[in-house]
This record gives sequence, structure tokens and C-alpha cells, in this order.
Amino acid sequence: MTVRVVIADDHPVVRDGLSALLGSRAGITVVGTASGGREAVRAAVVEKPDVLVLDLQMPDLDGVSAAREITRAAPDVAVLVLTMFDDDDSVFAAVRAGARGYVLKGAGQDEIVRAIEAVAAGEAIFGPGVARRVLGLAAGPSVPLPELTPRERDVLQALTEGLTTTAIGTRLGLAPKTVTNHLSAVFAKLQVQSRAEAVDRARRAGL
Repeated sequence: MTVRVVIADDHPVVRDGLSALLGSRAGITVVGTASGGREAVRAAVVEKPDVLVLDLQMPDLDGVSAAREITRAAPDVAVLVLTMFDDDDSVFAAVRAGARGYVLKGAGQDEIVRAIEAVAAGEAIFGPGVARRVLGLAAGPSVPLPELTPRERDVLQALTEGLTTTAIGTRLGLAPKTVTNHLSAVFAKLQVQSRAEAVDRARRAGL
């Protein structure tokens, strides 16, 4: 069986290098490339690849949002994140968005090929450093709404107590505009439209 792959990365050197690498491997065919998040979503829907290799830092639509849309619009496409970011927030946001694998750009060629073949076969795969982090976090205490940063959780917690933007800023030592920016990020990540919806999500999550 040939694994059909789309490569989504905003750096031409990475796209061309990966295309050349994968094109030289038996059993893998590159059927398309994308230089932005929205283009990646379109390619997933139109080309219907087995695997879409996706960078997190993308113009017009970031990789996490693109992964979420691909998972919704083309659920049969396995998303494999290939990125430089190995922080907890990025890893967990990608996994929650539906990514089946997460490999760092420093990985060897064989490791990248193995990851593509694994997610195409329905497995979940993480690079060694990422796997240790995922296992460590999974074994640790459960954090409500892990897609939020600690500061965003603080802001949401204050919101559930009925505090105004100004009062939240006073409690956390933040400017009102900074609080508003954090709330915008919270609304986007939780996919809610209002403070009331955000509070409801927070309470259901045990915050």
C-alpha cells in the first residue's frame, strides 16, 4: 500500500527537502504541498491524503487551528505535526486538536518516515523527547482545560467569580487591555462567543 502525503510548511526549503526525502522512499507518494494553514485544510479535503505533515507556525491559520479544521472536515486524514516547538502547551494543543503524531524537526530522516507510516496505520506516535513529556503530563495531576496557559486559566477563574475586566486586572496585576487579550485567547481556544459561555465551560471542566 502506498501512503499518500501532503506536506504543509511555510518554509520552501523544508517543503522541498521533505518532498525529496519522501519521494525517494518506496511506498510513499507526495500528492501535494501547502505553504499556509488554510491551504493545508484545502489540500486535506481535496487531495484526501493518508497523512498530512503539518508545521505549527503557519501564516493565515496556525497549525493547531488547521489540525482542528482538518480533523473536522477530513477525519480520515492523519495529521502528523512536524515542528520546532516542544513546549507542553504546543504539544497538548496539537493533540487536543486531533494530531495523531508529534515529531520535532531535529528528528532523523528515518524517524520522520517511521512516524508517517505509523500514523497512516492508525497509530499515535511522538518523538522521544515529546513522548516523555506527554507521558509525564498524563501521569501528573489532571489540569482542567489544559489547552489554556496558566495565566489564561487564572483570568478564566476570576471570570467565574463574576469579576469585571478591571477587577481581574487588579487581582492579577494586569492592564485591562492585557486581560481583554487573554479573554479573547480563552474564547478562541474554548470556541465560545461570550463570557457566560466561557464560565459555563469552566464550571463543567471543574475550574
